[in-house]
Amino acid sequence: MTELKNDRFLRALLKQPVDVTPVWMMRQAGRYLPEYRATRARAGDFMGLCTNPQLACEVTLQPLERYPLDAAILFSDILTIPDAMGLGLYFETGEGPKFRKTVRTAQDVESLPVVNAENELSYVLDAVSTIRTELNGRVPLIGFSGSPWTLMTYMVEGGSSKDFRRAKAMVYDQPEVASLLLEKLTLSVIDYLNAQIRAGAQAVQIFDSWGGALAHDAYLEFSLKPMQRIIDGLIKEHQGRQVPVILFTKGGGQWLEAMADSGATALGLDWTTHIGQARERVGKRVALQGNMDPSALYAGKEKIRDEVGKILAAYGSGSGHVFNLGHGITPEVNPEHAGAFINAVHDLSASYHQ
Repeated sequence: MTELKNDRFLRALLKQPVDVTPVWMMRQAGRYLPEYRATRARAGDFMGLCTNPQLACEVTLQPLERYPLDAAILFSDILTIPDAMGLGLYFETGEGPKFRKTVRTAQDVESLPVVNAENELSYVLDAVSTIRTELNGRVPLIGFSGSPWTLMTYMVEGGSSKDFRRAKAMVYDQPEVASLLLEKLTLSVIDYLNAQIRAGAQAVQIFDSWGGALAHDAYLEFSLKPMQRIIDGLIKEHQGRQVPVILFTKGGGQWLEAMADSGATALGLDWTTHIGQARERVGKRVALQGNMDPSALYAGKEKIRDEVGKILAAYGSGSGHVFNLGHGITPEVNPEHAGAFINAVHDLSASYHQ
């Protein structure tokens, strides 16, 4: 087992002492980087990139060659599980992900298989093991999955949605059908994340991108409850280390206390939640990850540094904070601004860890 040269990301998640606040970015391997765009062009399309373990490894490592990041995240897509269920994932230029088949009736749901990641998603697991080997202990590797509710929205809507009308209608009008679909997705995600951990992922994140679209009680029942079951079913320790779990619900600030009771190691915050208030609300139960507005990266470098300083001050002294954006970095961001952001986190955070 290769010794980690930089483990401050894992230590911060476990609220252990660190020298500076660790930082990584959601979508850190992405279209804002010219080298990523070049590799994607070689792959032919997005799915060609995702399904080629060597190219997925290449783009995962690209941001680490530019920036002193404290973690790598597997390059893949949250919709690999619905694709493996036979729905036919594809991408329209400028329109985002779409499925050739949708899931809208009880019969549709009953016909869906539970995914066996070793069989149906071996290309992802090959990418994980390849990336872990190439990292050679430089930084930890994060694996991930979409949450059952988030995956359900794409499967029912057939792609992206502004109002999630069909998915939410299923929750209200056919709750037993929604529950069966979420059950199959929950079992699939447990299998998928455990397979990633066995392949080499040293922490995992559950992306609940659309949980914040649900009403209060519906969130607890149809989004948080399946995620709690996933966390309960995950491998807790691998290769002599605890495997932290980050739970990220975009728009989930009102449920922090319930999320902190989920068993997750850390909660991801979007930019609408004040991180100091969040720390007061969750106490010592979980670490926190976040939460600068990605749009702040369009500002000048001094303003970016100011925004980083405000968030560090709001969190305060001590470990338990992983710095990140409140959502993924956007394609139009200047790569130099991303570098200024990362450097500011390391430069300004040291005084909070003395």
